[in-house]
Amino acid sequence: MTKVGARRDAEGNWPRALAPDELREAVHDNLTNLGLNALDVVNLRVGDLDAPELGSIAKPFRVLAEMQQQHLIKHLGVSTVSAEQVAEAQSIAPVVCVQNFYNIAHRQDDSLIDSLAEQGIAYVPYFPLGGFSPLQSDTLSKVAARLDTSPMAAALAWLLQRSPNILLIPGTSSVEHLRENVAGAGLQLPEDAIKELDSIAG
Repeated sequence: MTKVGARRDAEGNWPRALAPDELREAVHDNLTNLGLNALDVVNLRVGDLDAPELGSIAKPFRVLAEMQQQHLIKHLGVSTVSAEQVAEAQSIAPVVCVQNFYNIAHRQDDSLIDSLAEQGIAYVPYFPLGGFSPLQSDTLSKVAARLDTSPMAAALAWLLQRSPNILLIPGTSSVEHLRENVAGAGLQLPEDAIKELDSIAG
């Protein structure tokens, strides 16, 4: 899964790169660097780091749709978008996944997730464990302790049970965190735990 629409600058920031030439260059760079003839999934990132930015995404998405027609991209997705922007993208080409900021405490996409599930479209939450501000909750800690697991494993398990279309890709550079991630994938939360965890977002 590849994401285009922003490029890291010398200061470590990620300014938008949504001009047609920038998008084409990003796709070709990925093809070259990965040694591929076609990218499996390319997500168009259009919003800020943690929230969509209102407005049309038709122009940049059409660029990627054209590259899909040229067989350089197999499937298209969108990232950091609103439900309206997802619908706009779908009017141009099929969307296989949506990648937005979402976790047990940040629940703005609840209705979007349900809508995508009905359509068989994957939802890929980024910052599933909080991102730059890791999840911290007394409720999460208490539920995890009762289930003899870590808070992070419980948070990931909650996401996996939230909806069948949720696809997790939590990143880590720590073996310990990797073990927690794997534990979360194998944890089945009981109904009472799910209700408690649902209350975290208020």
